[in-house]
Amino acid sequence: MNNLKLVKDPKYWLLAIAASLITLHLHLSWRSENADLLGISLLFWVAVSALIWRKRDSLNLESEVFSTIFGALLIGFVLFKSTHLYGYDLFLRVSPFISILGLSLLASGVKGLKQYWQEILLVAFMAVPPGVLSIFIDLSLLTAKFASFVLWILGFQVSNSGVMVTLPTGGIKVGAGCDGFGIILQLLGLSFICLVMFGHHLWHRILVPIASVILAFVVNGMRVALMAILAALSNQEAFEYWHTGDGSLIFSMLAVFMFGVFCHFTVLRTAGARG
Repeated sequence: MNNLKLVKDPKYWLLAIAASLITLHLHLSWRSENADLLGISLLFWVAVSALIWRKRDSLNLESEVFSTIFGALLIGFVLFKSTHLYGYDLFLRVSPFISILGLSLLASGVKGLKQYWQEILLVAFMAVPPGVLSIFIDLSLLTAKFASFVLWILGFQVSNSGVMVTLPTGGIKVGAGCDGFGIILQLLGLSFICLVMFGHHLWHRILVPIASVILAFVVNGMRVALMAILAALSNQEAFEYWHTGDGSLIFSMLAVFMFGVFCHFTVLRTAGARG
């Protein structure tokens, strides 16, 4: 009898569907060989799951026919599209938003969507690809100037002309792929997660996003400075390692670690004292 009740309980069906969608998305993100996407997807899914779990007892799980059908169609579309993905695809950034929206409609209908505004906002942030921001905001020039400043501080004979960072024996051109939007979006997303889960003060909501952008920009500028040195040394193998290889992930991990330390001392300690 207990097993039969579990089968009939819509909560467990919703949980099973959600777990399947999350697992599918993480698998496809891993298969795409895009480490940045996999890392941020994992963090966002953990945050969304934690938020839902925290308010599980207060959720109103009542949906009407239209919302149920529309939610099922959205989930069906995600499943269908996912079977036709090969490698990295922009849909991998959009699918979490469609999945959460579909699950919310299945669970609580249109009227109950407001219960999930935090989760929907988080996954909507994931849908923004770094390349889109580069169209509207060009950070290449500022990144080149900052990298040149770092090299000058370190004692190198460096010159800067536009997006060119030049040393006596070589240099680099800072393009859109090196402007730092990838790391900026990653840390900005982490700041939103931190604020949604632990941010209770207005100064948190102002300071944390600004700090995430500044920290990401600085770390990326240091990576660009390193690549300029390697280009000047004509070390192509090391240059590719830090440019597109695992070395770029090390800087991402460094930025995440530093931002985690910052959030610990500015937000989490305050939240602990408040609790």
